[in-house]
Formats: sequence, C-alpha cells, structure tokens
Amino acid sequence: MMSTEETLRLTVAALMQLTRERQPDVAAAIGLTQPQLSRRQSGKSAWTLTDCDRLAAHWGMSTLDLLAGPTHAAGCLPAARRPTADAQTAVPLAPSAPAPPAPRSAALTATPAPAETASAPAPAPAPAAAAPSSVPRTPRRAVPAGPLPDLIRDRVAAALTEASGDTDAAQAALIKRAVPDVMALFAASRVGGRYEHSEFPPTAGLLQKRSQKGADSIWEGRPKWRAADLHRAARAGHITMDVTALDMNAAYLAALKTWLPIGKLTHSEGDHHDPKRSGVHLVDPGEWTTPDLPSPLGSRQEPGPLWITEPTLRALIRCAKMNLCTPPKIMESWTSGASEGLLEKMRRALDTVRDEAIANNDEVTTEYVKSMYSKFVSTIGESAANREIRRPDWMHIIRSQAFVNLWLKAHKAHKAGLTVVQMSGTDELHVSGDWREVFPEGRGLSQVKAKSMYTLGGNE
Repeated sequence: MMSTEETLRLTVAALMQLTRERQPDVAAAIGLTQPQLSRRQSGKSAWTLTDCDRLAAHWGMSTLDLLAGPTHAAGCLPAARRPTADAQTAVPLAPSAPAPPAPRSAALTATPAPAETASAPAPAPAPAAAAPSSVPRTPRRAVPAGPLPDLIRDRVAAALTEASGDTDAAQAALIKRAVPDVMALFAASRVGGRYEHSEFPPTAGLLQKRSQKGADSIWEGRPKWRAADLHRAARAGHITMDVTALDMNAAYLAALKTWLPIGKLTHSEGDHHDPKRSGVHLVDPGEWTTPDLPSPLGSRQEPGPLWITEPTLRALIRCAKMNLCTPPKIMESWTSGASEGLLEKMRRALDTVRDEAIANNDEVTTEYVKSMYSKFVSTIGESAANREIRRPDWMHIIRSQAFVNLWLKAHKAHKAGLTVVQMSGTDELHVSGDWREVFPEGRGLSQVKAKSMYTLGGNE
C-alpha cells in the first residue's frame, strides 16, 4: 500500500494536470519556490502539514479531501478551478485512498437509492416498499479524461526507466501494481461520465460468500461441453475427424463490454425482463433441445431454478427465440438501471495498447495489460487486494459475459457449417472444418488463433 506522502505527491500531480498549472504557479500560490516544490514532488524532501493546508486552500477543498487520494481530490475540485477549453487533460495512473467497505450484514432493499459518490460507501438501506430506482444522472466529475492509452504507456515507460531497462524487473513491478493502476485507469475513464456508479452498494445474501473460501449463490454458466455422440462414435471407431482447438483472445477484456448495474440492486418478482436493467435473476431455465450445441447455462447438470446473471439470461432468451430451447421463466430478480458503456473507455484503452504491444513484440506491455484487465475482474468482488470497489455483481456478470461470448462463437461456427466438437473454460472452442472461412485469424480482440490440432477417433 502506498504511503500518505506518496499518495499526496500523486494527488498534487493529478490536480496540476486537471487545472493545467505549472510548478511555478502552484509554488507561488503556497509560498514556496519552484525548486522547493520540485524537491517535494520528487521525494527528496517531505510535504509539511502547513503545505497541505495551503495546497487544499489553493484548490478549494478541505485538507482531508486533498489527502484522500487523487481520484477523490479530483472529484472535489471546484468547477471554477477547471479549464474551460475543449482540450482534454490526463489523470496519472495512481490509486486513490481506499473507500471503507459497506457492512457485510447490509441487505439489498426494494427502495430506490440516491446517486452515491464514488468516494464513500453506500448509505444503509431503507425499509422496502418503493419501486426500483431510476438511473442516477448527475455526474460528479465534469471534465473528460485525457488520452487514456497514454496513461498506460507512461506507466510502462516509467517502470522501464526505474528498472534501468531490465525488462524482467519492469514487468514484475508493473504486474505487482496492476490492481491500483487499473483502478486508477477506471477512475480516469469515468471522468465526465454520464452516470455516477455505486462502488460500495449493500450486498444481498445471495451475492455473499458462504465461507471465506466458499462461493455465493450465483451460477456463471462456465462451459465444459463435448459433443457426446461424436465422441462415442469416435471411440467405437466409426468416424475420424480432424479438429482444431481455437483460442479466443483476451476473453475477459472483450467481456468488459457488457450491461452492468449502475446503482444498488433492488428486488422484484415476476416473469418480466427489462432490457434497460441488469443484475441477477432466479430462473427456471427451461429445456435445452439442441444436442449438437452446448447450452449457455454451461456444465450445470442439476434441474430446477437457479440464480444466473444478466448475460446468461439474455443468451437464454435469445436461444428461445431461435428455437434452441424452451423460454426461461424469471421468478425473481435483483437489478438496477444499467449501462453497456460503464467500462467501455477503459476497455478501448487497454485494447489499443495491447494491439500496439503485440505489433511491437512488446511482452512487457502485453503482460501488464493482461494483468490489469484480469485482476480487475478477479478483485472487484470481495478481494483484500482491491479496497476501492466491492461489486460482486459486476464480477459475476463480466465472467458470465466471457462465457456467453464463447457460446456465441460456437453458435456462429455451427451456423456456418462447422462441427462444434468441444467448448470449455473462457476461451477454448474445438471445431472441425475450415474455421478460417468463419473466423479471422490473429491475436486481436476480434480474432482467434489455433492452439492445437488433433484427429478425433485417431490420436485423441
């Protein structure tokens, strides 16, 4: 965890960029010389409490707000202190001060919640009764973020400089900082956002782990499927088939484009799906009637109702319209007003830098980006590695979206005349036939690559 001194230096740098002030300007405003301010920012001398009071007064906020981290301080910066020109400003990648988590005992209610600020936990839930809340529309930050890819590139350049060009050491340092860096990137991507998302909404029991190492009640639809008839025929020696195992690139990065709840989840009952909302649903999934394709429900064998996420429900509804299964029946839901664009700016920035790194054979950046998006997904639930957000609903939804994306690839292959042989995990699809006629080959986000080839009924 960063020290208060380190966090303050990053906050000062962020606010200077937001206000477009230079070191001489800030130094003069707080009674220092430019060299004195430079030494404080470089860590060669320490910021004093008097300096903190003067900095806070200069930027029109309380000293505690200044010390709460760059993201929080940027949100407290008065509009009058922000530049009015159209040019964008960039916020450095740096972690904000952790927001205190909401009590684990808090339960979701059916009442609407006011728009929470990203720097504080959600308020305690009120007694149930009212209708679901409308989407909050008052953004806390008014100035758009700058060129987000530059924030990632600059961090890599700084790490290489600090490691004196040692790529292994730089890569290790970057991966170690992946969680705070990706959260800072996310915060920068939300500057000027239309909606103010909740970071610590109350959590329903079904989204809470049953034990420290246990799971909650949500079924994500992770696939583990094989074409049973084909494998039986192959084992009996009746058929042989050339099969290619395809790998879907950056599955979790692609899955960041998904419908996410904006505020706290509210409860509803009845068989009704609102496409403008997102969350988790208790459903009777119906019957899967297409044996030569896997179900979006994944490897679940038990019959009866289960809690699934928004992407899985939407996939089942879509499959029912294509007569691949009987329609799912929704029994109850926990949902909020939703947006498909909450993570879109961050996703595009990561994808842009990833493409550049692959083209340049830059493994340091490639692995750093991979660590950023994968750890974002794995730590936004209930992880001690990430104290800036607690959204287990987001975690489940993003993972489920990755599995649904893989299912969509399988359906596309099937529809194009390929034989779907196997599907598993987040990114593995085995097909027989000329797959290059269906999927573009490469390492890009919309491309696939061949992992291996084998003969079913031969060397399987």
